[in-house]
Amino acid sequence: MTQNPTARAATADEAFDALYAYCAQALFRQTFLLTGRQCLSRESVERAFALAWERWPEVAVDGDPVGWVRAAAYEYALSPWHRLRRAHRGFDPPPAEPDERALLDALLALPPSYRRTLLLHDGVGLDLPGTAAETEATTPAAAARLANARAAVAERLSGPAEPRSPAERSALLSRRIEALVRERPEPTTALPAPDAVRGGSERRAQQLTRAVFCFLALLIGLTLLTLATAATRDAPSGSPAHQVEGVPPRSGPQELTPQNLKLQKKLRDALVRGPARLVPRAG
Repeated sequence: MTQNPTARAATADEAFDALYAYCAQALFRQTFLLTGRQCLSRESVERAFALAWERWPEVAVDGDPVGWVRAAAYEYALSPWHRLRRAHRGFDPPPAEPDERALLDALLALPPSYRRTLLLHDGVGLDLPGTAAETEATTPAAAARLANARAAVAERLSGPAEPRSPAERSALLSRRIEALVRERPEPTTALPAPDAVRGGSERRAQQLTRAVFCFLALLIGLTLLTLATAATRDAPSGSPAHQVEGVPPRSGPQELTPQNLKLQKKLRDALVRGPARLVPRAG
C-alpha cells in the first residue's frame, strides 16, 4: 500500500501540503507520459489537487490518498475533450536523448487505455489487481491490455541488441518506463504552490455556490411572476354570437298539391303491379 503522507499532519492544510509535496512532481511526470504535453500535465495535476481539496474529508481518510489524486489527474489528462482545444492538439518537442524519445513516441502511439495500464503497472509499480481497479477494468482485461501494450512498444523499440525472450523484453521495458517516470521530464515552469492550489479551489467552490444561488433566485422569481400574471378563471373562448346578414332565406321542397299526390299514388301503384309483360311472337 502507498505510504500515507497525511497520517502525521496536525491540520487539514498541513496534510494537504504534505500530500502535494510528496507526489505532485511525480504526478506531473506521469501525466506527461500520458499526454506528451507539459501544459496539459501541469493543468491536470493542479485540477486533481484542487478536486482533492474540495473533497478533503473523503481524501484524508482514504487508504491511498496518492492513488485518489493520481486517478483524478489521469482522468483529466486523458479526457477526450482536450482534442478540441487548439493549444493541446500537438505534442511538445521530444527529449533530446534518442532512447527516451523513442520510448515516449512508442507510449504516445498506444491507445489511451493501454497507455494508462502500462504506465500504472510498469511505471508506477502497481500490481495487476490494483491496475485493474484504478482503470475500472476486470483483471483479465487489464492483463490483456498490458500484454498488447508491451508487445506494441517492444515492436517499435526492437533492435539487434534487444533481448529475444518475451520475459526479458518485458523486464527491460518495465525498467525503462520506470526510469523515465522517475527521472524525466521536469516541468519547464514550476508547479503552483499548495496554498495557491487550495485558494483556487476555494474560489471556484465559492463561484459555483454563487452561481447556483443566482440560478435558484432567478427560477423562484420567474415562478412568482408567472403566478402573479396568470389568469385566475377561464376566459370565454371565441367571439360573442351576432346576427349574420345577407344570407338567403331557407328553401326546400314545397308541399305537394292534391293533384301531385294523386299522381304520386298512381306511379307507386304502377311500379308495384307493373305493366303486362310483352311476349315476342314467332313468325
